[in-house]
Amino acid sequence: MIAERALKTLEFYKIRDEVARYCTSSLGKNHIDKLVPSVEIREVEQLLAEMDEAAQVLRVKNNVPMGGIFDVRMHARRAQIGGALSPVELMEVSSTIRASRILRQFFEAIREEGDIQVPLFLEKKESMPILTQLEHDINACIDDNGGVLDSASSALRSIRQQLRSQESRVRERLESLVRGKNAAKMLSDTIVTIRNDRFVIPVKQEYRSHYGGIIHDQSSSGQTLFIEPDAVVQANNEVRRLKMKEKEEIDRILQMLSAQVQEVAHDIFVMVEVLGEIDMIFAKAKYGSANKCSKPAMNTEGYINLKRARHPLIPKDEVVANDIEFGREITAIVITGPNTGGKTVTLKTVGLCTLMAQAGLPVPALDGSELAVFDQIFADIGDEQSIEQSLSTFSSHMVNIVDILTKFDENSLVIFDELGAGTDPQEGAALAISLLDEVHGRGARVIATTHYPELKAYGYNRPGVANASVEFNVETLSPTYRLLIGVPGRSNAFEISKRLGLPEHIITHAQSFTGTDSRQVDSMIASLEKSRRESEQDAERSSEVLKESEKLKEELAAQLKQYEQKKEQLEEKAREKARKIVDQARTEAEEVISDLRKMQLNQQGSIKEHQLIEAKKRLEGAAPENRILKKAAKDKQREVKLKPNDEVKVISFGQKGTLVEKVSDKEWIVQIGILKMKLPESDLSYTKPEKEKEARTMATLKDRDSYVKLELDLRGERYEDALARVEKYIDDALLSNYHQVSIIHGKGTGALRQGVQQYLKKHPRVKSYRFGEAGEGGSGVTVAELK
Repeated sequence: MIAERALKTLEFYKIRDEVARYCTSSLGKNHIDKLVPSVEIREVEQLLAEMDEAAQVLRVKNNVPMGGIFDVRMHARRAQIGGALSPVELMEVSSTIRASRILRQFFEAIREEGDIQVPLFLEKKESMPILTQLEHDINACIDDNGGVLDSASSALRSIRQQLRSQESRVRERLESLVRGKNAAKMLSDTIVTIRNDRFVIPVKQEYRSHYGGIIHDQSSSGQTLFIEPDAVVQANNEVRRLKMKEKEEIDRILQMLSAQVQEVAHDIFVMVEVLGEIDMIFAKAKYGSANKCSKPAMNTEGYINLKRARHPLIPKDEVVANDIEFGREITAIVITGPNTGGKTVTLKTVGLCTLMAQAGLPVPALDGSELAVFDQIFADIGDEQSIEQSLSTFSSHMVNIVDILTKFDENSLVIFDELGAGTDPQEGAALAISLLDEVHGRGARVIATTHYPELKAYGYNRPGVANASVEFNVETLSPTYRLLIGVPGRSNAFEISKRLGLPEHIITHAQSFTGTDSRQVDSMIASLEKSRRESEQDAERSSEVLKESEKLKEELAAQLKQYEQKKEQLEEKAREKARKIVDQARTEAEEVISDLRKMQLNQQGSIKEHQLIEAKKRLEGAAPENRILKKAAKDKQREVKLKPNDEVKVISFGQKGTLVEKVSDKEWIVQIGILKMKLPESDLSYTKPEKEKEARTMATLKDRDSYVKLELDLRGERYEDALARVEKYIDDALLSNYHQVSIIHGKGTGALRQGVQQYLKKHPRVKSYRFGEAGEGGSGVTVAELK
């Protein structure tokens, strides 16, 4: 349990109030009011994990259905002791049950979508009791405004119908009196009103005896009497009786519903508790999103690493973020320097972020920050002198420090502000060093501030201790609030005085009174600051170079992308050109086949050899030239190493020959017919033997044949298109040397089947045709044998 003093000193309760503003119900606010930091690592990690799940839900869904939640625990307790709940209280119970049902459905939908994983919220969903029946029963009797519905019971509906009818009769009688010929004279106003739940009319004082009846009220002046005339007394009595009967029936219905609430009172307590927890968790996540906070990693090693941490109670546009790391090699930090530099803010930032994390709250720092779970956090900050106890500032601080020394251990975080202040500087500095040695020596993590220059060298003389300071800009005479770990603070009195115009000889005279050690320390600090500034300048230059490199990389990537797009455009253009060439070749080939078919029909199948040779040449001419393949073939030819007995072509003669022997690196003896000649190798072209050519030709024919199927499916085709396809298919089959093909025309009306068979009957290369067998498709298929 973290000490109450530390929570107040570090202003944890102010943070808690900030988070409570994001709650949607009083239940969540009640949980926030009870929120305190935990000292158990597992509990802290659980709280942070719940908050992180809520943050993910808000990022994806943007909102959570948490409306309509009421704190109905008092209602449930009164029902437990037999009390009857009012219609409004029952409506609040129903609304809260409905909210829990909607929330369960919301988390179930997230689970089914699978965009994010929320196992902790699914556990809470499962722990919420299902009270849907009670919700429906209440909604059947109570409306949204807290009124009891006519449909609550048949008896209530009947009573209200009678009541409305009776009230209507009373009004009609009174309105007839109001509309009478002397009404304007005798009545203060021609209206029917109600007094004491009875219908009355406003009669002037002097005409009270004219109407008779009962006086229920009078105006403030006494000039108007509200009279219930004798003519409606009995009717009003009946109205009153029916209202009493209505009230009795309503009380019975409310008692019945209250009894149902009593039966599930324990479940209502559980449901309300879970809803409050969920509201609190989402309030934490909303606070973190609004203040740009993050979930820190947690450890039990006392290690703190805050990245760009800010004090959460200082406006974001004013606060300066700092990196703060210690707790492993360095377990103590001593911050020195003048007032108003931001030292105290730094202390509170470390302490408050630690308290927030241990309470399951996100911290105002960047992702990747890490904090420790401490058993105790102690803070001695500010001027806490007690007037009642007549204690000075120094005494007040010392009372608190003595208390800390009796309670802290190695798993504590101790924060000292202006350690040893309020007394003699020499004694105060000595006391501060002794206290730091005590706390640091017992293993606690400590961060302290001081004015004393004697502590500037403290970090250099103690292992595990680091000096730090808050940067001061001498040029602007103002602090920058940047924390500089490893650099102690130094006095800027002389520099500031010089810039403000103090004469140089006075400053020189003053410097003569400072000790040599002090001047050496200030010189050392100034050297450290100079080195730091140079390092920062180097880092800035490196950053600029990195940015330029990144820019160059992006430009190169853009150029590469542009090149790839241009390449793709050119390739597409080439493919389009190739498609046009292929289409043109296909058209010419079809013309050749059509001419062959006409010659075949005109000459009854006897085609002369020269006609076939001419058609073959036209087909070969129709094939599109592939320059790339030709070039590749030519390059491959160059790569072939010639050897004796190879067949070659003499390029200059256009004749074929056989290699006999190689006479030099560049010349061969070639046998051409009966002649032997010495020829240069550059004039020779390797040719493949005839057997290889025949094998290639057969493979080409085989590839071409594979495109013609053994059957043609005409189902769904128009008659004319189908016969055109049959004509082309028979030609392709004949060129592929097929002996039998199948034409699928279906059964249908039979028109397509007759047309196909009529064409086959007239075709000179069709030997015979028949219907398919049972396994071939029957009468839906015609099988043709080709010559």
